[in-house]
Amino acid sequence: MMPRPLVLCGPSGAGKSTLMKKLFDEFGSYLGFSVSHTTRSPRIGEEHGKHYYFVTVEEMEKAIDNKEFIEHAKYSGNLYGTSRKAVDDVLSNGKICILDIDLQGVQQVKETDLQAYYVFIRPPSIEHLRERLLARGTETEESLKRRLDTAEKEMAYGEQESNFDKVIVNDDLERAYQELKEFVQPAVQQMQEVDDTQ
Repeated sequence: MMPRPLVLCGPSGAGKSTLMKKLFDEFGSYLGFSVSHTTRSPRIGEEHGKHYYFVTVEEMEKAIDNKEFIEHAKYSGNLYGTSRKAVDDVLSNGKICILDIDLQGVQQVKETDLQAYYVFIRPPSIEHLRERLLARGTETEESLKRRLDTAEKEMAYGEQESNFDKVIVNDDLERAYQELKEFVQPAVQQMQEVDDTQ
């Protein structure tokens, strides 16, 4: 039996990446990350096939038309998406596939036959998120406003209980990680038991 994928969603600056890194540090041999496709240019240090699959607009649009993506969206003029193959590659290796996607992506994945678990990572408040984003020092006034507007919509969706299997408020990193770990652990234990019998 293939393990069920795990979808992580939450506003930019909510701490998803940090929590995901901790999860991989502890359970890395049981987890795999689905590599997304994008039409944007690689940034310094990014590798094709590791950080993203860098493709042309034509290639991406053709793949979207061919229904090869379980979710896709456009940001800042660039297309991003998760292909079914990227998820299947992780699952066929017997690993839990982790997807880090936005709200639009979550809604699209729910329309597919992918039996995923959905976890929403949220900051304690919008004000708290504003402070975190400002501390990064990478936001312009305009991009900050855009991120916070998006975050408000995401948090409203995240607060509706039926939308996610688990909602974690990241006001304390260790406690938030403990919650995420406890949510993931039963699936990992199942895989460990299978390993032990082989």
